[in-house]
Amino acid sequence: MSVLIVVDTKNGEVKKSSLEAAQYGVNVAAALGGEAVALSLNASNAEVLGTVGVKKVLNVTDASVSASDPQKVVAAIVAAANQIGAKVVVFAHDSTGKAVAPRLSAKSGAGLVTNVTSLPDTSNGFVVSKNVFSGKAHAQVNILSDEKIVSILPNAFGVKAGEGSATVESFSVDVSGINSGITVKEVKGGNSKVVPLPEAELVVSAGRGLKGPENWGMIEEMAEILGATTACSRPVADIGWRPHHEHVGQTGVAIRPNLYIAIGISGAIQHLAGVNGSKVIVVINKDPEAPFFKAADYGVVGDAFEVVPRLNEAFRKFKAANG
Repeated sequence: MSVLIVVDTKNGEVKKSSLEAAQYGVNVAAALGGEAVALSLNASNAEVLGTVGVKKVLNVTDASVSASDPQKVVAAIVAAANQIGAKVVVFAHDSTGKAVAPRLSAKSGAGLVTNVTSLPDTSNGFVVSKNVFSGKAHAQVNILSDEKIVSILPNAFGVKAGEGSATVESFSVDVSGINSGITVKEVKGGNSKVVPLPEAELVVSAGRGLKGPENWGMIEEMAEILGATTACSRPVADIGWRPHHEHVGQTGVAIRPNLYIAIGISGAIQHLAGVNGSKVIVVINKDPEAPFFKAADYGVVGDAFEVVPRLNEAFRKFKAANG
């Protein structure tokens, strides 16, 4: 049974979340005794998929087939799946996966499970685990349809890259008859050097305890030293101290970094729902009764304006001593 992996790009390069999905797809194909093939959207470095075990990549070079137009992406996926006889389609559960996977499911009648956190158990069907109730529990879902679609929760599996280079073939699909009503006028990107929050392995976040946006310099300094991405609580984004794309929580971005440092955040249940998948949580708060301490792996009771600068100094010394 062949597996088709849908690969998304950022600035023309394969995204980390897609590498993770590709590695997952390779493992699924091995379990099913089939072949894993990737479908990439205008990737300039599609051969990198070989480092996670993909042998063959179908690369769509038509600029109109992009994440900005999900209907055209669905058409490309259907054409590729038919060509290789794929019965399983794998996405990363990112913005593209969220937009395209449900459309593909509706069009093909395939069962869809999102936010998958396990490889399928094929001993009695095709059973995968997914997070439910904001990560408080796991559900075991058996996809009974002949065709199956899964989207992988970012950072749930990680990427273990090795040696190898995939064979890349140009893939064309006729989308001339698709009138989706979408016209891309301009694409604006943020700082290309900053890892997007859903893919970040290190995150430094802060809340109203910082008292104002003028005090965010020490947060950005810590993130720079650690090579981390910055984030914030919802109230901070709502009052305009930080941009909304940095808001993590139940109503913001859900993340699963290896390390999450929360500074001046009380730890309301809505915030915890978006970060409780973090491998290690460090909380810095001057209130010893802050709810966040109950979820923390490590906690520092102290004033952020005293603790953070001292941590930054220690981080710099450690980094200088250890290259």
